[in-house]
Amino acid sequence: MTLADSPAAVIRAEGPWTHRDVAANGARFHIAEMGEGPLVLLLHGFPQFWWSWRHQLPALAGAGYRAVAMDLRGVGGSDRTPRGYDPANLALDVTGVIRSLGEPDAALVGHDLGGYLAWTAAVMRPKLIRRLAVCSMPHPRRWRAAMLGDVRQTAAGSYIVGFQRPWVPERQLVADGGALVGRLVRQWAGPKLTGPAEDTAVEIYRRAMCIPSTAHCSIEPYRWMVRSMARPDGVQFYRRMKRPVRVPTLHLHGSLDPVMRTRSAAGSGQYVEAPYRWRLFDGLGHWPHEEDPDAFTTELVHWLSDPEPDR
Repeated sequence: MTLADSPAAVIRAEGPWTHRDVAANGARFHIAEMGEGPLVLLLHGFPQFWWSWRHQLPALAGAGYRAVAMDLRGVGGSDRTPRGYDPANLALDVTGVIRSLGEPDAALVGHDLGGYLAWTAAVMRPKLIRRLAVCSMPHPRRWRAAMLGDVRQTAAGSYIVGFQRPWVPERQLVADGGALVGRLVRQWAGPKLTGPAEDTAVEIYRRAMCIPSTAHCSIEPYRWMVRSMARPDGVQFYRRMKRPVRVPTLHLHGSLDPVMRTRSAAGSGQYVEAPYRWRLFDGLGHWPHEEDPDAFTTELVHWLSDPEPDR
């Protein structure tokens, strides 16, 4: 792939994986998959798309899993619908994809917004989730408490407050060929995200964000998360999220994450009534799976294969 390729070529980047579309929850979702075995479904965060899991797909397939990375609603190669960006519906997208893949369940691995949805799916559809791994994102109730009660977390997450303005954030994200996307990826990373390969990755994220309607759809979940706090639908959602997670959970975090404080994420174990393992990566920022893919993937694969994950 060259950076002069069309948006479709950027989204469907060539590699050892296979691209296809699946229908779920009233929409069409693009996935990249490889390998055979128990399903591991990978959920990307903002401002990325499935390609953020390019390092983990081959490793998981090599470890004996069916590794699938999906584009969330409104992003990458998935449908850009006019509505449906609240976390409950987005979580139903995820569980719908599991069913569409013909699998009885999945190990969910989510980063950032994908982690928020992974927490949500594990609560809403526990029979479809056999294990949960979340990176760089606290439990939704913990996120809400930190944003409302911790001034340092509120400041760190100020970009989410900025997303509440109409249309301005969309214009900012696509200006100058998605330059803001590149700045966010760099600013939120630790010192290891350097070199030509990372420069190419940043350029790909910039190009993907500039596909029409992607910026708007990427922001909509964050608008719901803030605006719903005092609305009945938001109160109902956070009340629903009081239900404990009852599947083994691995919680991964970078010690230098500047937008999701370690203190905010670390309190999430109180919502898990199952084996819970916390892993802090020293010297990594908001993107552990890309900043040090070997360390991240080794931790993930060992945990997935551990028959006693509470050790």
